[in-house]
Formats: sequence, C-alpha cells, structure tokens
Amino acid sequence: MAVSSEVTQRWAWITGLRGLLMLLAGIYAVIFPAAALTVLVIAGGALLVVDGVLGLWSLTFGGAKTGNYWFDVVRNALSLILGVLILISPLLATILTTTFLVYLFAFQAILVGAMEIWVVVRERDSYARIWPVVLSGVLYILFGIALLLAPMFGALMVVILGGVAMILFGGALIAYAFRLYNRAKGTPAS
Repeated sequence: MAVSSEVTQRWAWITGLRGLLMLLAGIYAVIFPAAALTVLVIAGGALLVVDGVLGLWSLTFGGAKTGNYWFDVVRNALSLILGVLILISPLLATILTTTFLVYLFAFQAILVGAMEIWVVVRERDSYARIWPVVLSGVLYILFGIALLLAPMFGALMVVILGGVAMILFGGALIAYAFRLYNRAKGTPAS
C-alpha cells in the first residue's frame, strides 16, 4: 500500500519540527550546560512524581498487582517522595544527582582501566604489542581520576557533548524532512 503525498508531507513537517526542537535543545545545552543539566534533573523529578502517582493509583484502583504488593507500594511511594524532593530543591538535587552519577562513571573508568592493564600484562604472550592496551588502561584510569577530582566539570562536559550530538542529529532530521517534503511534492531531492 502506497503512502499518499499528503501523509508524507505531514510526516515531513513532524520530522522537521522534531529536528528543529532537537537542534534548539542542543544549542541550549552547548551554550548553557549548567541550566540544561538542571532542566534534565527537574524533568527527571517530574517523571518520578508521575510514575509514583500512577503506580499508586494503579495499585489502588487499577488492579495492577505483580505478586508483591508491599514492594510495589514502597517502590511507588519512594518514587513519589524522591520526585517531590527533587522538585522542591532542583539545584541541590542537580548537584547531588550529578555528583553521584559522575562518581559512578569515574569508578567504572578506573576499574576498566585497571582490568585492561592487568589482563594484558597477565596475557602478554597472546599480544603482539601490549603498549596500546596499557596506554588505553592508563587513559581510562586518568579519566576516572579527573572525574573524581572535578565531578561537576565532568558532568557539564557530558552535557555539552550531548548537546553537540543533538545539534548533529537535529540537523540530520531537518535534512531528512526536506527530502521527505520534496519527495511528496514530486521535486527531485538534491
């Protein structure tokens, strides 16, 4: 079944709007990374509130029982409480959440780097050259230490890199929307 040109045009507009919103969000994240990080934490807090409320509602009225009623009640209540706490103090929540996540990344990087070095030294007979793997392990460890020393800077860098990715992806979506629109109009795409 062929798709009509009207439907294709509508999808082109929707795709273009998605691309434009992603492009604007990416630019915002690159220019104002701290504010973008706070917006992400606030959005997460709002999602936790909605999840907790809907979970408790479905347990009470919707009959959504998974077999462990009290576990579901506690999980949804904690989700609701955490979401409210994040919305009450978004700045504190941003600092605590971001620091915690960056510390997790830092410890993971240090562990991966140490494991790479340990494995390549232990199995050095299986490798033609071990220095690239040792260098990679050392870089992982240094990256982890840098994150431990400056967690907020690391978080802001992740937001900026995410913003750059959003800019690139948003631009690609806009280009795809133009191609869809030109195909629907019968104009050859360039």
